[in-house]
Amino acid sequence: MTVSRRDFLATAVVGSLSVALPELASGAQDAANPKASSPSGKRPIIVCANNGFNYLDAAYAFLAGGGDTLDAALKVVKGPEDDPNDTSVGLGGIPNEEGVVELDACCMHGPTRRAGSVGGVRNIKNVSLVSKAVMDHTGHVMLVGEGAERFAVAMGFPRENLLTDHSRKIWLLWKEYHSNEDWWGPGLDDPRWQPPEVNGGTKPQAELMQQRFRRLEQRAAELGIAPELRAEAAHKVLFPPTGTIHCSALNEKGEISGCTTTSGLAYKLPGRLGDSPIIGAGCYTDQDVGSAGATGSGEENIKVAGAHTIVENMRHGMSPQDAGVDALKRIVRNYNSDMAKLRFVDMTYYILRKDGVYAGVSLWEGYSPEKLHKIAVHDGTKRAEKTVAMFKGYSQDFPAEPRVPAEVKKQYE
Repeated sequence: MTVSRRDFLATAVVGSLSVALPELASGAQDAANPKASSPSGKRPIIVCANNGFNYLDAAYAFLAGGGDTLDAALKVVKGPEDDPNDTSVGLGGIPNEEGVVELDACCMHGPTRRAGSVGGVRNIKNVSLVSKAVMDHTGHVMLVGEGAERFAVAMGFPRENLLTDHSRKIWLLWKEYHSNEDWWGPGLDDPRWQPPEVNGGTKPQAELMQQRFRRLEQRAAELGIAPELRAEAAHKVLFPPTGTIHCSALNEKGEISGCTTTSGLAYKLPGRLGDSPIIGAGCYTDQDVGSAGATGSGEENIKVAGAHTIVENMRHGMSPQDAGVDALKRIVRNYNSDMAKLRFVDMTYYILRKDGVYAGVSLWEGYSPEKLHKIAVHDGTKRAEKTVAMFKGYSQDFPAEPRVPAEVKKQYE
């Protein structure tokens, strides 16, 4: 019997659910909290998504030595952009449904209150730097598509093929097995959308999972994907990654900047823009308040203007953590707390207040027990910390409708 992507993924084992807000994450205390072990934040400090962890040391040394805050943040995100093995950003990013890599980025420079953004850029690797060039060398804030590419070339950025052999093979694997289940509608917020069925219940979930993974791994071998990368490739076909990096940097003087860069949602429709290039959604920095950025379900974040919402919340006195949780609650409200739909959504916010207090919050604990959401931090000590999750459990694309305990539903509703 043929099993479609949607039917198979409906059988994925889901994590347990509860709706309780955990204690503050280590090191992310609110300055107004008298019980916090660290009553105030440290400066200088850099916070970013965890795929920037390996690039924090050099960026922090630059920042601590008097370097510009935006340049420090760009040093972090440029690392994943240059890494062909990071399939979520820059070179080697997983392409759109036609096999073409399209990149998006934006930046905000707190000290001068300027911003730059680019979207849907092809053939240019370091779009984070291109967004800064838009800020520095034009009277505009955003350039997109072919115009953004031509501008980048005029500014000296070389054209290059961004589709690596590895990401091309992952796309081929998806094209062969799952292109009939793509990002065409109806979308999650469409009243016509229905939770996927669980393959008629004809086979145990574990058996279906094992069969599909074996099939994908076998084809991955035939495509020439290295043995140690086959399971990961199969997972990226079954669960299309979103993939992004955000970074905010704050210096001793209290100057702050932020940037976000991405290759966007895997197998997306050509021309799709998520939240990453949208100033106020994927990134927002206000020199008077702080900075915030996001990774995850871009469409959902756009609808709540997540980064701007968080910064405005802090402006009105909320702690970084509370400000982030409030933005998550707005996403939940957009779906009337419907867990059958929210299981398809995930969002992580990276938040840095001007005094150095920071927080990382997420809708779910992670993608799986092995892939937890984390925030990377360097304030003289480099570390990765788990985010504060709104819901316990793990997000996956196209899972079965979760069984939410009645008391949990009542508590949250």
